[in-house]
Amino acid sequence: MKILVCIKQVPGSNNVEVDPVTGVLKRSGIQSKMNPYDLYGIEAALSLTEKYGGSVECITMGPPQAKSIIEEAVCMGAKNGTVLSDRKFAGADVLATAYTISQGIRKCGDFDIIICGKQTTDGDTAQVGAEVAENLNIPNVSNVISIDEIIDGKATVTASLDNNTIKMSVELPCLISMENDINTPRLPSYKVKQSITDDVVKILTFDDFDDKNPDHYGLSGSATQVERIFPPEKNTEKHSVTGSSSEQAQSLYELVSKLKMI
Repeated sequence: MKILVCIKQVPGSNNVEVDPVTGVLKRSGIQSKMNPYDLYGIEAALSLTEKYGGSVECITMGPPQAKSIIEEAVCMGAKNGTVLSDRKFAGADVLATAYTISQGIRKCGDFDIIICGKQTTDGDTAQVGAEVAENLNIPNVSNVISIDEIIDGKATVTASLDNNTIKMSVELPCLISMENDINTPRLPSYKVKQSITDDVVKILTFDDFDDKNPDHYGLSGSATQVERIFPPEKNTEKHSVTGSSSEQAQSLYELVSKLKMI
C-alpha cells in the first residue's frame, strides 16, 4: 500500500508581517514548523503501513526551506517526500494551491490513499484536501476520526459530523482529511536524523509539471484575492480592584458593565 501525506510548513509564531500589496504572509526570515494538524495525518499513515504493509511519502508546497518538514516526516518514519517550490506558485489561494498540489501528486505517481490534516494554522480554510481530491477525480472523506479497516480495495472510515459520527466505505484510491487529537504522533528519530541524506527530498518546479499554463498557479490562478489581513491587536490594559469582597465584587460588576460584557 502506498500512502501520501500532504503537509505544510507554517509560521511558528503569530507575530508575522503581511505584505500590504498582495495581502499574503511574509514567510521569509521567520521561524517555521510543521503544521500541527499534519502530524496526526502522518501518524495515521504510519499506523496503516504497520498494519497492512507499504510505505509513506509526503508532499508539500512552499519555499526550498520547506524541505525541513519533509526531513522531519522521514525521521518519523516516512520513506521520502517532495517539495513543490517555484516563484510562480507564490500567493496562491486555496483553489490555486489545491491545483498545484494535485499536479505535483500526478508527477509523484499513484497512491492508494492520500491523507491531509484537517486544516492549517495559517489559513484555517479546511478546503484544500477536498479540492485536491476533486482535481484528481478521486473520492474524498473529511473530518475522519478513524480508519477502521482496509479490505478488498475499500477503506472503512468513521467521520465526525457535528454531534454525530458516521461510518462509511470509500473506494481506493481516495483522499482522507483527518481530524486532530485522534492519535498521539510519534516523535522524530534522532538516529534517523543523523543518517538522513539529501536524496530523501525531491524538488519539483513549474517546469516539471505537465500543465505549464502560468495562469493556473499562484496569484494568477487564484479565484479570490485578499482584501485585508492583519494580526490581532494586543491589549495589555489592566485593571486592579481593592477593598472588601463586596467592594471588589461591586467594582468588577461596574467594570464589566462599562465594557458592555453583560
